Amino acid sequence: MSRIVLASNNAKKLVELRRTFEGAGTDVEIVGLSEVSDAPAPEETGRTFVENALIKARAAAHETDLPALADDSGLEVDALNRMPGIRSARWSGPQANDERNLQLLLDQTFDLPDERRHGRFVCAMAFVDPDGTEITKVATMEGRIISQARGENGFGYDPMFVPDAQPGALTSAEMTPEVKDAISHRGQAVRAIVPAVVAHLEGR
Repeated sequence: MSRIVLASNNAKKLVELRRTFEGAGTDVEIVGLSEVSDAPAPEETGRTFVENALIKARAAAHETDLPALADDSGLEVDALNRMPGIRSARWSGPQANDERNLQLLLDQTFDLPDERRHGRFVCAMAFVDPDGTEITKVATMEGRIISQARGENGFGYDPMFVPDAQPGALTSAEMTPEVKDAISHRGQAVRAIVPAVVAHLEGR
């Protein structure tokens, strides 16, 4: 069985990634970064989601000598000039967390009319093998920002985002994991990168 390290200490991302690889029927073990390394996270100095995902995957592959997967994802709100974008996780400052970020999003959008509430989640997935191989995929989930947080199943900005692809008006945090995986930006990006990763690992 091949091992891949997820370049993240986000337990919920690890659960999602393992679930997606298992659903694809692959013989791959996904391990969390903290299980194999205590190295500090690299500084995310990229100007795009892809650049930041590669920074994290390269660092993890270097530190662990294992193939590494990393994602960089975030929310773009058109009316906010596509902010918070690559700053999504740290938008509310040095003490940023989900609660503070959600409150800032609410503060920035509370008076927007319905027709200006469009946005999207973006996910860039990067795979880096210590042998130098690099693979990237990007996926998006279009939707709209609502005026109050709803749901307990997600993380990040999920409670304030209603995907266009989901019939009804459930937020990403109100959907079951199976429904969310089927349409989410991360689910799409993982499914796009899995065949290329598996083909590479089998060909080594």
